[in-house]
Amino acid sequence: MLEALITSKTRVRLLVRFFLNPTMKAYLRQLADEFGESTNSVRVELNRLTEAGILESEAVGNVINYRAKQSHPLFPEIRSIVSKMTGLDSIIEWVIQRLGDVENAYLIGDYAKGRDSGIIDVILVGKVDKVYLTELIEKAEGLVQRKIRYLVMNQVELDKYKKQHEEPILLLWSKT
Repeated sequence: MLEALITSKTRVRLLVRFFLNPTMKAYLRQLADEFGESTNSVRVELNRLTEAGILESEAVGNVINYRAKQSHPLFPEIRSIVSKMTGLDSIIEWVIQRLGDVENAYLIGDYAKGRDSGIIDVILVGKVDKVYLTELIEKAEGLVQRKIRYLVMNQVELDKYKKQHEEPILLLWSKT
């Protein structure tokens, strides 16, 4: 969807990378390696997005880190578009409304790091019908054209998971 509006695949990848998880930072060489592209093509797009005020940069030693500029007036809209493009917005609501007693849903893995890898990792906290969840996941995968992996935990298990894993965990949905 976004590729039809924005002709630069590198720019689309940068938007996905920074707006799926706006707290994530990245630097030029890291992004070039991740995308499998030249540093020059990534630099051009980083400069354009920074000049537009969509990204902000910060020098740390001899490295410049980039991240989404959350104070930008279009930040909520860009994040919403990226979320819709990946299918995360509709899939979470659609699945959770049909499961029963879900307290929270968290995004982990590549998507929590801002990478569109094609596999969405989700943690659901609460009591769910796992057989029905499997059916819903299969339908949702068809809708978003991505694989979905899930873990079902209670709050104690989630707290233990957070202590054992040094990776971003993004709250996607909350019952409260």
